[in-house]
Amino acid sequence: MPGSNLFRRATFKAANALRTANYWLIAQVAIGLLRLLRRLPADRALDFIDRAARRLGPLFGRHRVALDNLRRAFPEKSEDEIKQIALDMWGNMARLGVEYIFMEQLFDFVPDSDEPARVEVIGEELFRQLRDEKRPHIFFTGHIGNFELLPVAAAAYELPVAALFRAPNNPYLAAEVLSKREDSMGDLIASRRGAAFTLARVLERGGNVGMLVDQKFRRGVETTFFGRPCETSPLLAKLARQYECDVYPALSVRLPGNRFRLTIFDKLDLPRTSAGTLDIDATTRLLNDIVEEWVRANPGQWMWFHKRWKLSR
Repeated sequence: MPGSNLFRRATFKAANALRTANYWLIAQVAIGLLRLLRRLPADRALDFIDRAARRLGPLFGRHRVALDNLRRAFPEKSEDEIKQIALDMWGNMARLGVEYIFMEQLFDFVPDSDEPARVEVIGEELFRQLRDEKRPHIFFTGHIGNFELLPVAAAAYELPVAALFRAPNNPYLAAEVLSKREDSMGDLIASRRGAAFTLARVLERGGNVGMLVDQKFRRGVETTFFGRPCETSPLLAKLARQYECDVYPALSVRLPGNRFRLTIFDKLDLPRTSAGTLDIDATTRLLNDIVEEWVRANPGQWMWFHKRWKLSR
């Protein structure tokens, strides 16, 4: 009926306006907090936000998700150990959310310098080698430590990397974060419809791409993570097969004293089918297994509140 349609449209518009207003308000509070923190020295600001997150994180429903995931992943750990890892996670995620406004101060690494720095890079020779190779490469990592330092490190060696990232749902926050990230991280590709084609064009031109591979992907390849079934995106494996490019693991680990260790590992020996083509499913499982190994070594630096194991089928 016409009256019902008008009512539904009015309700939809009102709900959309309310959601937009809510996004705007949240963004203004968050941006205002970041501007205040920016007035502090980096160490003080990061230590403050870490302490605050450890107090506030347990108040959110996602904390219960994190605890449940941790108990399932580490049945051998005590309850006190599980709770401590969850608090470490909140501290890590809060630091990550603020560190990008201090990126110029935090990333003080200079190639070929003997001066002490906050950032330690392992695999410098690989960065140089790949910079000089005139062909495409794919780098992958997980949401561990400050993974956003990795493309910054590559740029320090004049090795440009187009990084695939997931923008915040809040459009106002997304615009703010993107503008700050682009200043130091170079070419960024939002994870949305058409992103695969954008990545493909970068590889076609002989460029390099960076990808995070530890998020839930609806109707992805069936894999396991910490022994539990999950779904993982096959995009990296498909791109590597199509463009026959080498794949390199890269890891960022947070160290005490607001320091970092960045490691780029040797290229992977990717599994092949009997016909000699790259095995998409086996490669996707391999990436998952590598990230699991990293998370086991640094459990407090991963996002346990993510519903990684929620299946779509």
